[in-house]
Amino acid sequence: MRLASETFFEVDAALRPEGKRGQLVRTLESHIAYYERWAKTWEFQALLKARPAVGDAELGQQYLDALMPMVWTACEREDFVPDVQAMRRRVVELVPADVRSREIKLGTGGLRDVEFAVQLLQLVHGRNDDSLHVTSTVEALAALGAGGYVGRDDAANMTASYEFLRLLEHRLQLQRLKRTHMLPAPEDDEALRWLARAAHVRPDGQHDALGVLREELKRQSVRVSRLHAKLFYQPLLESVDRAVDFTVGPGREGMTNEAAERQLAALGYQAPHSALTHLAALTSQGGRRARVQAVLLPTLLDWLSDTPDPDAGLLAYRRISESLADARWYLASLRDESAVAKRLMHVLGTSAYVPDLLMRAPEVIQQYADGPSGPKLLEVEPDGLGRSLVAAAGRYADPVKAIAAARTLRRRELARIASADLLGMLDVRSVCTALTSVWVAVLQSALDAVTRANTPADGKAPAKIAVIGMGRLGGGELGYGSDADVMFVCEPADGVEETRAVKWSVSIAEQVRALLGTPSADPPLEVDINLRPEGRNGPLVRTLSSYAAYYQQWAQPWEIQALLRAHRVAGDLELGEQFLLLADATRYPAGGVSEQAVQEIRRIKARVDAERLPRGADPNTHTKLGRGGLADIEWTVQLLQLRFAHRIPALHNTSTLDSLDAIGAAELIAEGDVDLLRQAWLTATKARNALVLVRGKPTDQLPGPGRQLNAVAVAAGWHNDDGSEFLDNYLRVTRRAKAVVRKVFGG
Repeated sequence: MRLASETFFEVDAALRPEGKRGQLVRTLESHIAYYERWAKTWEFQALLKARPAVGDAELGQQYLDALMPMVWTACEREDFVPDVQAMRRRVVELVPADVRSREIKLGTGGLRDVEFAVQLLQLVHGRNDDSLHVTSTVEALAALGAGGYVGRDDAANMTASYEFLRLLEHRLQLQRLKRTHMLPAPEDDEALRWLARAAHVRPDGQHDALGVLREELKRQSVRVSRLHAKLFYQPLLESVDRAVDFTVGPGREGMTNEAAERQLAALGYQAPHSALTHLAALTSQGGRRARVQAVLLPTLLDWLSDTPDPDAGLLAYRRISESLADARWYLASLRDESAVAKRLMHVLGTSAYVPDLLMRAPEVIQQYADGPSGPKLLEVEPDGLGRSLVAAAGRYADPVKAIAAARTLRRRELARIASADLLGMLDVRSVCTALTSVWVAVLQSALDAVTRANTPADGKAPAKIAVIGMGRLGGGELGYGSDADVMFVCEPADGVEETRAVKWSVSIAEQVRALLGTPSADPPLEVDINLRPEGRNGPLVRTLSSYAAYYQQWAQPWEIQALLRAHRVAGDLELGEQFLLLADATRYPAGGVSEQAVQEIRRIKARVDAERLPRGADPNTHTKLGRGGLADIEWTVQLLQLRFAHRIPALHNTSTLDSLDAIGAAELIAEGDVDLLRQAWLTATKARNALVLVRGKPTDQLPGPGRQLNAVAVAAGWHNDDGSEFLDNYLRVTRRAKAVVRKVFGG
């Protein structure tokens, strides 16, 4: 509105139905129809402030009478929880990070934090309590305190902070009669000094007015941030200490358990009754532990509510807390190092894989802290881990005890790698490299232990044995759900007959597989030997000369292709290198493989596509065998290796990504096509790893839209928890890669 060509005050109609795109004026019936059919949760939240201002008072009252009942039932809407979570993200993301600390309205610990918290509590509890039907934030805080939905002291403190921040906002806007929410820059002493005077800030004997303002701004921001979590969760804790059977004791004030369940549901908990049971178990035992938990839980629950599965996260936290009841360092770490607590909540609320590992390797939680050079989770070097694992197993003469020691260190290392992965500290290549290093160390430990136990009394083993890694193990690209594809090669010791040497070596290999394959509570250690010559029908162990004769005379195209990933991983170093030399003659033949072999590989790939996809699987979202998935990329790369490695030495490697780099450098296919294949491989590998982290067991099929897909998105490092957005990206990337596969591989 303008007076004398100057703006008198701004009239903002952006909160009307359909926002800036909607009609400026609607009939009452049109408003009612819109809010009944199409309104979003934020639009009902906006109506909390609605009141007739000017114009026809009777019409204004009719508007409120028609729409406000919808406001107080908005929390029953199916999409209420995801809408609330999305609104919380928008509040944070709306302000650029570089000015967030200066934004008095939208920044962390600002006015919007207070208003959002208060309005959410009004929406959740206002359906059952008319005293919350007020438009003023300050009046709403008073009503929430009086009704026991928040602590009275917390309501008073939040009100004081809110009024102080509002005062500063008003003074800033009065300075130039301009709408602004931005505090002066920290170095702008003159502007801050003006604000201190305008807000009647006085020196306190230790600081001048400017210093007092700076300290007060910092104190109020921290207090609002702390109270923001406490406002939601402290009354929940007070509600569970009355009785486990969820009845309110006589004379007790505070939130009822029914109200507590409504509030938990609004904050993302799908089983609020169970959540209250967990809270009761954590806080009702008495003693120091319960007191510390009561202090920690409001903040922990707030962090959990931002994870894909807060229900599972809270259950996991309860299990870990109960298992570490006598470990004084545990609660002390969570209390004294917020990074540890926040990271732990993110992991527990995202993954089913890691909590089980942490139950048996809880010391990894201490590595969630930051050290002098960065996160402690990154302080372990893969080579050092391998040496430690082999050394630990080497202390035992009994193979069973040696493998148990190896499992203990493996469990700890898997928990560390997976935690760092979920927290965004490791990229996918580093994850695969680390997982491969663990498997290699386990294989070496098992082979050493079994060999020691079966070496004759004279100390002379009948044969040397090497373990050749195949598949993703050989390529250094293992995932969380990968088994170990291997082949065993032996060479008789001097003076030992080949028959005896092979028989002894077969016994060693069988014991290694049996010991590692023994069921346990840890992720499985399956050793797969089906890529050996003749597959399942072939001998378990061969000598070098036997391998050489077989590959020279009878090797099938698929066996030649399998050798592209062969790499020495354990056992006798010299023997392993000798095997790789003979393998080179087969996998990198002069002139490349024959056209007949190329056609056979294409035929096998077509059969794999048609027959190996599990029944009921979606070919578009199966990360291994689906369209543009791992198999498509790897078979395409391997076909190019078979055809061109004889003249391009850079293709003499077992890594899919390194081979793609070599393919691009040699210009065998367009660089853009190489990029599409690389992106698809990385995307599918991240998704496949994330599936194991989220579900706790190996699987290749992405789930449909829902909480589990959202968790996969988060575990895969997607920039938000929108599973549908993550899935759209996956489909787009793999579709483009499949077009390249058809062009390069054929079919």
